[in-house]
Amino acid sequence: MSTPRIALTGLGLITGAGDDVEKGWSSIAAGTSGIRTNTLMDTSELLTEWAGMVTGEQPADVDRCYGLAATAIREALESSGLDLDTVDRNRVAVVVGSSLGAMPTLESVHADLVHEGKLDAERAAAVQLPCVGDYIAAEFDLRGPRVVLSNACAASAVALGYAAELLWKGDVDHVICGGVDPLASLSAYGFSALGALDPEPCSPMSASTGLTLGEGAGFMVLESADRAASRGARVLAELGGYGLSCDGYHQTAPDPSGKGACAAMAQALDTAGLTPQDVDYLNLHGTGTPANDASEPKAVKLLFGSSVPPASSTKSILGHTLGAAGAVEAVVSTLAIDRGTLPPTINTRGVAQPFGLDVIPDTGRAGARPEVVISNSFAFGGNNASVVLNRPGRPSSAPRRTEQVHEVVVTGVAGLAGGAGNTADLVAALDDGRACFTAAEHVEGVGEVPVGRVDVKSASRGINPSRARRMDPLSLLAAAAVADLYGRHGKPSRAEAEGTGIVFATGYGPVTSVLQFHKGVLQQGISGANPALFANTVVNAAAGHVAMLHRYRGYTATIANGGTSSVLALQLAARVIARGMADRIMVVIADEFPEQALATQAGLPGYARSGPVVPGGRSGMVLSEGAAAILLESERSAAARGADVLAKVRGYGASGEPAGIGRIGRDGEAWARALRGAMAEAGVTPDGIDTVVSAASGYSLVDTAQSRALRLAGLADRPTITPKALLGETYGSAGALGLVAALTAPTRRGRLLLSSFAYGGSYAAAVFDTEA
Repeated sequence: MSTPRIALTGLGLITGAGDDVEKGWSSIAAGTSGIRTNTLMDTSELLTEWAGMVTGEQPADVDRCYGLAATAIREALESSGLDLDTVDRNRVAVVVGSSLGAMPTLESVHADLVHEGKLDAERAAAVQLPCVGDYIAAEFDLRGPRVVLSNACAASAVALGYAAELLWKGDVDHVICGGVDPLASLSAYGFSALGALDPEPCSPMSASTGLTLGEGAGFMVLESADRAASRGARVLAELGGYGLSCDGYHQTAPDPSGKGACAAMAQALDTAGLTPQDVDYLNLHGTGTPANDASEPKAVKLLFGSSVPPASSTKSILGHTLGAAGAVEAVVSTLAIDRGTLPPTINTRGVAQPFGLDVIPDTGRAGARPEVVISNSFAFGGNNASVVLNRPGRPSSAPRRTEQVHEVVVTGVAGLAGGAGNTADLVAALDDGRACFTAAEHVEGVGEVPVGRVDVKSASRGINPSRARRMDPLSLLAAAAVADLYGRHGKPSRAEAEGTGIVFATGYGPVTSVLQFHKGVLQQGISGANPALFANTVVNAAAGHVAMLHRYRGYTATIANGGTSSVLALQLAARVIARGMADRIMVVIADEFPEQALATQAGLPGYARSGPVVPGGRSGMVLSEGAAAILLESERSAAARGADVLAKVRGYGASGEPAGIGRIGRDGEAWARALRGAMAEAGVTPDGIDTVVSAASGYSLVDTAQSRALRLAGLADRPTITPKALLGETYGSAGALGLVAALTAPTRRGRLLLSSFAYGGSYAAAVFDTEA
């Protein structure tokens, strides 16, 4: 059975150019700038007062990020004609890309802590990055799979790729997919500290003297073309394919050769079954910085040779909307196909394009009728993302690369948690029944609480010191896990390394870097804005560091979805390998919890005041830092290099519920759907599961909900292991550490089922077979 073609049936857009699709498109097509004086913050210390600021009033009772997202989603749903009351909400997914999330509120909470010593734990917990998806699910009563991706400025382009994987596999019927980022002082001061902001409105692909920050949201309703036809929906364009690559070159600058960006565009076209000759228009990343505006034309010419199609940068009109940019520009590219007008590059300042590209200067080009469009989004850490959109029904030039052609296997695992600084220590702790959360720390207003601390310096001893100095704790944890995996299973050849991708995941991201950078700004203004710290505030910084350490040049994505991050990352990597778009992908998951994070968690219900942790009891859970690395590759690739196969990937399931930020359902219904989904894809019944790797942590709310879910899924009597009893609650890496525990146990046999949850009401499960 062939995979479906993916139809875009609804669009929502809010940017500085307009508060909806029609207003925004009118401004864009006419070349009317949406860049204006930034009145949201004091800009006196910044390099510029200009920003692509949204002027429409936003609700005062929610963070600006949430308000922008809701506005765009409502418009997308209305324009699609999709009545959510008439469809199975369990099969409507939420896939969001964001770099900042609810940063304005988080900055406010942190300012209170720095200036007054007061931490509002509940407010802090409600504005973590994964909460963007949770807010959307609750606001629109969506109950399907949920994921937040955060590859910095490529985040929502990566989100479109994740949405495509769900629809190609038939996991869902509809996806609400897009991106959102608000203007925030963190990014404004950070880009000022890097010297990357243009003092005037930006001039991409022309004068190229810096970028202008923007804000906004772009969302789409995606579904199969057949489903759209059956309900009589008007299809605006099709999402033909996407491609992702990592440069492994520099933490903030792109590879000047353009090879990585070229690889992303080529992969996107290959997936869509199209060729460079089929492309009629390029929506460039086009930030306006000298480095980007020199490397992207090289990438374009590497792919297209002397026949480069018209190409423009709409950031000249909208500003750089960061994590929202990929989705915002995909909406603009869809409108270009639907309306037959190519968007312009404005503010060229009379400067000719240095590389001879046709950048469509000043005003839109009507009557163009593009059939195939590539939209590019590139990001810190050398992350490259390209999306192919095409006119509805446009035939491919070659077979599409959207179906499974390979089996996927696990060929390496490693993990560390709390006092267990490597896999050997972790295995020994599990064998001995010894807890890894041995530290005790004082939390103001709470008292002494247990916590699992990784000795990061010790764990990362094998890392090149000159590189380690540039890395934050989260990156060091990730790098330590990968180094341990290679120590256990062998290092790849240089050619194998360059063909390897990296999918990084985390529960909550680079907390230390964000708080340290923002504290410097709060206390010293622009002089306290440390550019080295800022480079590590993006969630995908760890992936960039690991890619540079190991010369990875393949597929890359970053997931920040709380406790389901491990399983969702493994799912994405497995789907890409199965389609033949990567031979192997290193899945790396890490979470660090500095004192502010511990104080937030310990100030909420369910935290243990002492050990031991008793899953299923009322002991409470204990926070623990952790990281894991899991190497996935095609069975063919593993055989070719003589790798030992630890397990085969068999199936995944994911679900959600509109529980609200920070909550989960007590009835276990939504959790059970994820468990059943994983077994269904694996083709096994509950009796065929030999071990359940439990997510029970000692917090009765979570443990009771999972117990009910296991019963509803028919798994209540299956043998179960509870790694969190000894490892602690590591959130993002918990699922992967559970897999490490299961695959390193001397009695590992048969089929394993990983169970995971995230606060906010999302669940994910996976089945692995150790004997196939």
